[in-house]
Amino acid sequence: MYLIGDIGNTETKICLIKENQQISKKLILKTSKIEPKYLQKKLRILNKYKFLIKKIIFSSVVPKTYKKIKVYLKKNIKVSPKELKEIELKNFIKIKVNKKQVGSDRLANAIGISKKNKNFIIVDFGTATTFDIVINDKYLGGIIAPGVNLSLKTLVMKASLIPNLKVTPISNVIGKNTSAAVKSGFYWGYTGLIDNLIKMIIKQTKKKFDLILTGGLSNIFKNSIKFKSKIVKDLTILGLFKVIKSSNT
Repeated sequence: MYLIGDIGNTETKICLIKENQQISKKLILKTSKIEPKYLQKKLRILNKYKFLIKKIIFSSVVPKTYKKIKVYLKKNIKVSPKELKEIELKNFIKIKVNKKQVGSDRLANAIGISKKNKNFIIVDFGTATTFDIVINDKYLGGIIAPGVNLSLKTLVMKASLIPNLKVTPISNVIGKNTSAAVKSGFYWGYTGLIDNLIKMIIKQTKKKFDLILTGGLSNIFKNSIKFKSKIVKDLTILGLFKVIKSSNT
C-alpha cells in the first residue's frame, strides 16, 4: 500500500492506494490549517495502516506545508516521504523545461497521462487553471491562468453588490440580474478562455491532441467547450502512484 499526497494552495489530498491502483481512502485537508495539532486530528486514521504503507510520495506547491507533513509522517508512520522532484523522472517523461520552474502537481499530471506517440493537453481546474502540453512522451510546458473559484471569490470580496455564488452552467449569455450576469461572465468567459488557448496551442505546435480535464470544475465546463474531452479524476494522485510504484527510491 502507498500513501500519496498532493499539497495545493487551497486543499491537500492524501490517499491510501493499493497495488492495483485502487484508492482505498482519501482525506482532504485545508492547506491553510495544516499545523501539528490539525494533522494529528485529521491523519489519526492512518495509524492503523502504518505497517502496510511501503512508500510515501507527495507533490507540493507549498514547501512549508510539505515540511510539516513530512515531519508528522516520519514520526507517526515511520516512513520518510519523498517529494516528486526529489526523484529522477527521466524514465517516466522527458521534461523539456526547467524542472524547478514547474509545479510538481503539473508534472505528476503529465506523467499520469503521457503515452508514446500520443499528444495531450491537460486542463486542471485548481486554485489556478493550468494547461500542460505533452507531445510524444515529452513535457513541453504550459499556461497558468487565474483559477475560476479564486477569481470569483476575489470579485465577491472586492465588489459589495456582488452576491456570494457558485459557478454553474448557464444557457443565456445575457444575464437578467446581477447573479445571472456574474455566472454568465465566469461560465462563458472561462469557456472562451479555454477554447481560445487550446486553439493557440494547436496553431503553435501544429499537432493534434487528446484533451484531458481534471480538477473540481471539470464537469461544469466539459460540455461548454468546443473540443472533445475526457475527464480523469485524481490525475495528480495517479501520476504520483505511477512514479512511486516503479521507482527504486
